[in-house]
Amino acid sequence: MERSPISRRTFLSLTAAAGAGAALAACGSSGPGTSSGTKTGSASYWFLTGQPGEGIRQAAAERFNKANPDTKIQFTAFENDAYKQKIKTAIGAGQAPTLIWGWGGGGLKSYVDAGQVEDLTPWFEQNAAIKDKLFPSSFGPATVNGKIYAMPCETVAPIILFYNKKVFNDVGVQPPKTWDDVMALVPKFNEKKIAPFSLAGKSRWTNMMWLEFMLDRIGGSQVFQNVFEGKKDAWSDPAVLDMLTKLLDLVKANGFNKGFSSVDAGANADQALLYTGKAAMMLHGAWTYGSMKNDGGDFVSKGNLGWIPFPTFTGGKGDPSDTVGNPGQYLAISSKATAEQKDIAKKFFTSGVLDEAETKAWINDGGSVPVVKGTEATLAASPDAEFLKFVYDTSVNAKVFAQSWDQALSPTAAEALLDNIAKLFQQQVTPQQWVTNMNGVIGK
Repeated sequence: MERSPISRRTFLSLTAAAGAGAALAACGSSGPGTSSGTKTGSASYWFLTGQPGEGIRQAAAERFNKANPDTKIQFTAFENDAYKQKIKTAIGAGQAPTLIWGWGGGGLKSYVDAGQVEDLTPWFEQNAAIKDKLFPSSFGPATVNGKIYAMPCETVAPIILFYNKKVFNDVGVQPPKTWDDVMALVPKFNEKKIAPFSLAGKSRWTNMMWLEFMLDRIGGSQVFQNVFEGKKDAWSDPAVLDMLTKLLDLVKANGFNKGFSSVDAGANADQALLYTGKAAMMLHGAWTYGSMKNDGGDFVSKGNLGWIPFPTFTGGKGDPSDTVGNPGQYLAISSKATAEQKDIAKKFFTSGVLDEAETKAWINDGGSVPVVKGTEATLAASPDAEFLKFVYDTSVNAKVFAQSWDQALSPTAAEALLDNIAKLFQQQVTPQQWVTNMNGVIGK
């Protein structure tokens, strides 16, 4: 992924490896900062549950602890949606963990504006080799007002249209290349009592991926860029109404699994519908490949999982190479941490984050492309080489790799966005009402 840095809108996912179950604690105290019991000589670190990501993150912290017995990382894992609420509350109360795992973008900017995270620009200037080993584009969502406030980590993960090859073969159809193809496939799968698309709509952000791709394909990347820049009534672009109308056409045609609005992505139920053959396709992040490989029996190993770019639209203005997704995940340092805790965190950045073992684990166990340069040979040697090459090529060749909307926008606007998207999928608002509602929170 050797390319020049691009704007903060570059990209970034709303989630990584959504996991199951309640919060899981490890390595002693789960307390953040200094006010909730973190021991002297240790720094606290919260991250997400869900294998294989959870195990990879935990192993990296454990290796660091073994190599640095006097400076421990205390880690705690939380399920995705629970984490989002807990970290927001903790930061607002000045009780954040030393290391703040996150998605960058608008959320990080809100922390910066509130003075809750450390400016890492001087540290990166002093540690140029650390910065140079990472994909340049990964720094977009870590940068606010020209300064770097987070360490890019983990993997690049574009949103991908997955499909079940066996289901397609059984029905005798080909993967869609255009939106017309999509709409033509829907009745064919429904006739066989197979959901055309799997969707965990209860989680809301899963619905959003549809709008992100459709708007880019129909109207081009500038439409959302105008929203991001706070231009008045930017959602009133004709491409938005066109996109919303076409999406409702898919919903009304029973394009998704029955009861999709009550299905939770945290339990990976949407993935299960795909690998058990109850759904033909699923629009989701590249990170789900590892989950399906881990949970889906021989579905992946037998070659039954397929993947393609998002379809194009007749007359669409968007570049077919455009994608949305995740340029990495991000680790910020709480400004409320002690000097000692900040030093431990920065030492972890230097010798723990994306060390050789973690980098190989993301490739070999996670089925993912790390945000580290020079991994081509390891990727090619992986049993998942075909998929990893698709992810790498998609990421490198995208004219625009757009940041996920709920991460690009402020928390206030993002919450309104997710709420209105859920209502749209449930047909509780019309396209015009959706546009009016969203114009009302631009810049807030």
